Parts: sequence; structure tokens; C-alpha cells
Amino acid sequence: MTSGNMTGSARSVAVLGAGSWGTTFAKILGDAAIAADTARAIRIWGRRDEVVEQINSIHRNLQYLKDIELPASITASSDVREVLQGADLVVLAVPAQSLRPQLREWKDMIAPGAIVVSLMKGLELGTDARMSEVISEELALPAERIAVVSGPNLAMEIAREEPTASVVACADSAVAGWLARTCTAPYFRPYTTSDVVGVEIGGIVKNVIALAVGICEGKQMGDNTKASVITRGLAETSRLALALGGNAKTMAGLAGLGDLVATCSSPLSRNHTAGRLLGQGLTLEEVGQKMTQTAEGIKSGQAVHELAGKLGVDMPITAAVVAVLAGKLSVDQLGPLLLSRELKPEGDY
Repeated sequence: MTSGNMTGSARSVAVLGAGSWGTTFAKILGDAAIAADTARAIRIWGRRDEVVEQINSIHRNLQYLKDIELPASITASSDVREVLQGADLVVLAVPAQSLRPQLREWKDMIAPGAIVVSLMKGLELGTDARMSEVISEELALPAERIAVVSGPNLAMEIAREEPTASVVACADSAVAGWLARTCTAPYFRPYTTSDVVGVEIGGIVKNVIALAVGICEGKQMGDNTKASVITRGLAETSRLALALGGNAKTMAGLAGLGDLVATCSSPLSRNHTAGRLLGQGLTLEEVGQKMTQTAEGIKSGQAVHELAGKLGVDMPITAAVVAVLAGKLSVDQLGPLLLSRELKPEGDY
């Protein structure tokens, strides 16, 4: 598909990943088609047979979205080839660290001309690659066929149809507009941008900052502390995004500030929850046992720290969180360290 025939919206969608956000985005796509009176087939690929069976039989994903009813246009399968067959839109919602090997398996099954969308908010360990870069490398796709959706995306709130705005990013504005039309539901309002770098970095680093805020909460620090960490966290997120060619306006928008506030403030946030448990004294292993879903910041934090080092970007909150995760710093030492930089004017990033 090229920008020349980007009229209408997607008719056949494959969503790879049956977790909370993948399933919720499938619901958005189904509800968007109903609102636009458009026919759309949506197929979800899931690894677990019981989840697939639930989606097909009772139109629910009980493990991740409890009693939320899914549109009848959504079906599921554990056969990825069946799910990808003929899809003009392929949505990727798998853990960031497993994306590359999975794409190698799926490459030949994706329809020629399909638009590929990343819902993932992670940085690949070892390569420090953003998810759009991994997609481009493994699928040999041009930037114009890869899009990113980000913003304040707490899945359960959106699944409950609580009003939410998000950002669709693509180098090709026509593709961004096509995807935005495809996912505009009565409760989900997408904006568009060409700043893929800024949108992805905002979605990646906020997970690490949310771990820091969660640790502060677990240590029963007050709202002043948490607000300070969120604000300075946005500053270091902005430094990294700008160093990579992102736009400062993106950092002040939904994919920057909006996503950061939601992730750092909500008990629905996996990274906030993981940080809170660490702050309460649980080990990293114990946190993993208590949580059913991936807290992406735990995996991506080291990659963010390494990337910042390569670029010479100062990210003290990220560095402190990574030290805690590596066992080099205790959660008791974290609080004072978060704001221990040299004195300087606030506007100097």
C-alpha cells in the first residue's frame, strides 16, 4: 500500500499479541469500524489457547480485560499465518525484547503493501534500537510503511471506553492520517505527527521514570517528591529525544508529558506498580512473580542508560533506577540521589 491509495481505512487487520493493550487496540479498531459504518475483519494472534478460545466463544479476554465485551468483528487464533492472511494493517503488540526473533518468523507471512504499526514502548537490549527500527531492519520496510501509536494508553481505562487521546506517528502524513481514521472511536481520539523518534522515546523513557516514581511511593514519599521526579524525568526524556532528532513539541504533548503523567500516576501502570513493590522492599524476582504482565521499563532501562551514554546525554534518574535494578543501589539511597545534580537554572536541560 502506498500513500497514493490511502483513502478510507483498513478493512482487514491482524493484531499480533493478545495482552491487555493488543486486545484493547483491537477493540478500538472494531468500535471505530462500527462508528464509521465500515466492514472490518480483525484477527488477534495469541500464544495461549485458552485466551484464543475465550475471545472466539464469549468475546472476552478474561485474563487481561476481565469482563470487557469485545466487538463481534474480532476473532482470534494461535495460528499466526491464518491471522496475517491478507491483512492490510498489521499491529504489533508483543514484548519489546522478543520482537526481533518473532519478526524473522513472520516476515514472509505479511502481505505485500501492508502497513505495520507498533504499540510497543521499549528499547532493544544490546542494540539500543527503537521498535520502529527493529521492524524496518527485520521486515526491510521503508519508514513510510511503519507507524507508531503512543500516548496515555492505560489499556483498562480505554477498554472501559473512558475518553482518551493518543498520537499516531509516521514519516508519511498520508499513512498517519489513514491509520488515524482507522482507529478513531467514540472514546479514542488520535492526533497525527511525523515525529516517530520523539513519540517512541517518550513512550520508552516514561516507563523508567514511572519505576522511579513507584519506588518513591513505595517508600511513602509525598506528592512533592513524585511531582519533582516526573518533571525532571520529562527533562531528561526531552534531552534524549532531542539528541536523536526528535521534536521538543512532542515532549510537551500526548506522547511525552501525557503518557508520562498517566504512567507515573496510575495504579493501572505496570511500571508504576513494579516500582512501588520495589520501594516496599520486594526483590526484582519477587516483583516478577507478583506481576502477570511485563513491566517494560525493567527490561528497557539498561538500554536507555546505554544509549544516553553513547550520546553523552545526562539522565540521572534513569541511571539511578538502572543501578537499583542491577542491585548496585538500594531503594533507600534512591530518593536523595534523584535530585542531587549540580545547581543550575531550571530551563537549562
